[in-house]
Amino acid sequence: MIEVEGTSLICRVATALSKAALEPIRVAVSSPEDIDAYGETIDIGIEIEWVVDGEAHAGPIEAIIEAVFDKQSDSSTIQLSPVDVPWITPELFLAIGEVLNDDDILAMPYDGAWSHPLLARIRPETIGGMLMRDKRPLHEQFTEVQHSLLMVEPGLIRNVNTPDDLQSHLP
Repeated sequence: MIEVEGTSLICRVATALSKAALEPIRVAVSSPEDIDAYGETIDIGIEIEWVVDGEAHAGPIEAIIEAVFDKQSDSSTIQLSPVDVPWITPELFLAIGEVLNDDDILAMPYDGAWSHPLLARIRPETIGGMLMRDKRPLHEQFTEVQHSLLMVEPGLIRNVNTPDDLQSHLP
């Protein structure tokens, strides 16, 4: 719910995904009450699918597992994105998709120091089973499979988790 230039982080990320034609956007929330609170900050023209975590506050791996095993989704790829990256752009999401090669399991941004697995474009048919068997951090798992990297500017993928983070990390 933190705002950057008057727009919530979740709205900024949803807008970037929408402009990259990656709708519907599935947003995992901890409780049904979160849907109303977050939904009020997102533009009504953006197609959102709200999903309540099977286990509250379970974490990103569990949310990804739920998404890849969703019987209603028939997408050959899924774009992951946390909501705490306010300077993400539609162009970045498009570029990640462009570097995903046919033999890759995923593609993710790399800023010269860190890979960013929570911004990966993944192939759900392969990732799901892997994540069910292995609970290590995503940055370890994702670098061990066939993947491509997209080189990005470090400031583009800065996390903002508190208002203090925002003040100390303005681009």
